[in-house]
Amino acid sequence: MAFTMHSHSGQFCPGHAKDQLEDIVRHAISLGYKTMGLTEHMPRYEKQDLYPEELDDPQALAALPPRHEAYLIEAQRLQKEYASQIHILIGFETEFIRPSFTAHVQALAASPVIDYFMGSVHHVHSIPIDYDAKMYASAVAASSKNGTEEGLYEDYYDLQYEMLRSLKPRVVGHFDLIRLLSEEPGRDVRQWEGVWEKILRNLELAKELGAWLECNSSGLRKGLAEPYPCREIAQEWLKMGGKFTMSDDSHGIAQVATNYGRAAAYLSSLGVEDVWTFKRAPHPGLEAQARAELEAVSVPLSVFTQQFKVAS
Repeated sequence: MAFTMHSHSGQFCPGHAKDQLEDIVRHAISLGYKTMGLTEHMPRYEKQDLYPEELDDPQALAALPPRHEAYLIEAQRLQKEYASQIHILIGFETEFIRPSFTAHVQALAASPVIDYFMGSVHHVHSIPIDYDAKMYASAVAASSKNGTEEGLYEDYYDLQYEMLRSLKPRVVGHFDLIRLLSEEPGRDVRQWEGVWEKILRNLELAKELGAWLECNSSGLRKGLAEPYPCREIAQEWLKMGGKFTMSDDSHGIAQVATNYGRAAAYLSSLGVEDVWTFKRAPHPGLEAQARAELEAVSVPLSVFTQQFKVAS
């Protein structure tokens, strides 16, 4: 039973992704997906948090909350339209640019339409750390340890800890995203004692919360040697008894299931036998606007890889 727990569309994430959400869902069905988590980015609420491509539009900030509402309406329509072909879960991906985002996330998550959210961090010191090299360098310069990458890593994991503690997500997004634009993305982070201590602390909290980490294959298409999280982190997570879900973090049709074969082989090399997803009841829709119930479902990795129609 192939699936993804993390996906985006150009319809509701313009400038950052491509394609209409319905076309992406239809393509996922054609590849053999049986479950698809829709997780468009949540709104941002301050002008300082806009990305460069949004700054020329005076209505960019005001458009974000209504776009989120339009997404929820379309997601519910697709859930019903394609219910016989794919199990659609409706969620969103968090921003945690600063701790004040806690209230925004909680308000969005309170909607009975929302099944779950991806707990992700994309900014440190209010600076995007996965956008481009220039912004990453600015984040390094602002780090707490004399403008070093080691300091930025520590700051990232401190903010992630606050996100985990405050939001208590059921799924943690791209746990070690901080390495994407690093000068040495393949470094063994255990060499940085302070960073490693914070990673272990965060993993322990995630396990305590009952959260899953995603094996996120997008790192591979962005040039990393391993998916998120890297092997050292994944090994510690498994030692703790932690569970993995699977995500392509697609931003359009062309990225659906990209590098899933490599990601599955990576998990297999770690000794992972099952990946986890949710089953929603009722499906589709809601009963009297009551929140749907989610059941955790394990999928043997061997079954997962047999049922999607791409080689890698």
